[in-house]
Amino acid sequence: MAQKVAVLGTGKIGEALLSGMIRGGWSPARLLVTARRPERAAELRERHGVEAVSNAEAATSADTLILTVKPQDMGALLAELAPHLPADRLVISGAAGVPTAFFEERLAPGTPVVRVMTNTPALVDEAMSVISAGSHATEEHLAHAEEIFNGVGKTLRVPESQQDAATALSGSGPAYFYFLVEAMTDAGILLGLPRDKAHDLIVQAAIGAAVMLRDSGEHPVRLRENVTSPAGTTINAIRELENHGVRAALIAALEAARDRSRELASGT
Repeated sequence: MAQKVAVLGTGKIGEALLSGMIRGGWSPARLLVTARRPERAAELRERHGVEAVSNAEAATSADTLILTVKPQDMGALLAELAPHLPADRLVISGAAGVPTAFFEERLAPGTPVVRVMTNTPALVDEAMSVISAGSHATEEHLAHAEEIFNGVGKTLRVPESQQDAATALSGSGPAYFYFLVEAMTDAGILLGLPRDKAHDLIVQAAIGAAVMLRDSGEHPVRLRENVTSPAGTTINAIRELENHGVRAALIAALEAARDRSRELASGT
């Protein structure tokens, strides 16, 4: 019998994952969703042709449960699921900062848990999803999680001890780039360009640079040096970035994001 997968708490990321699975060949008949509001459940049913059920029904009917609620809501959800969830079901958590031990302590002994940190580019099938196994998850469970999340981008396995760092770099990462684009757009306006033209120039530069980083195999230092002519415009700009401590600020920002992920894991 074909496996059933349930997405619980289907918000934007949950729906992106759901639609990616359908585009990847999953039959809507094998997919279940839960939502807090009845109108949201009806919307998902109409848009994707999937069945909307209660959390308890998902626990008893699905072979794999993907929990996409916010970290602060996870404890209440697990308390609701625990009486209905057999120990042979795979639980995949997408909650930032919540360790697999948190789930294992609240579910039936031996329940396999896989922790995944994805990011908002899942909405355009360009996510980076970082996957870690709990103490009862097997190679088969990890492969199943990869199959699901590969529908919305790429996946990478890391030990769970590296999840907080991955959250800082990748989970929060898109926001840093948006912040940079926002600042560069303002600079373009200051230099005399209309906002729309500054935006288009910067976005295409970002896309081109990202593709070169991905496809060239070159170290970013080498790619930067290829743009940096002696006594040219680029080296003058980089000198100012260094003078203003941009590199140090980025490192400090990522450390702060990692530390907050650890605080979330401890419940603070």
